[in-house]
Amino acid sequence: MIIAEAAVAAIILIGAFFLLVGSLGLAKLPDLMRRLHAPTKATTLGIGSMLIASMLYFAIIEGKPSIHELLITLFLFLTAPVTAQMVAKAYILRTRQLHEVLPGTGRPVGWATLDAAQADACSETVQHTTID
Repeated sequence: MIIAEAAVAAIILIGAFFLLVGSLGLAKLPDLMRRLHAPTKATTLGIGSMLIASMLYFAIIEGKPSIHELLITLFLFLTAPVTAQMVAKAYILRTRQLHEVLPGTGRPVGWATLDAAQADACSETVQHTTID
């Protein structure tokens, strides 16, 4: 029982370390694109560790297995990257200085949604040529 409690405590400490690193990164990094990595990487690992420690505690020590924590962790790991991608696309779209710095994509459209009108025109051209 003591070994199980020590293992749960160690996982909680690991999770707390990741949460601290993620929170510091979110507060201290200079711009949005760099700040995105803190909550999507370190903080997600921290919360995941805390939830897994909770799951182990209730399964091993209390004798009541629960999959709620596992489902929350799975949901968190699936939604954090999607959220970060959406925030990054919005940042690229709204930051005008970034438009000149970004390299070309090798396609008729640019990064994120920068060239939406041009992309619509290209897709209409492709549709008209394939229909004829």
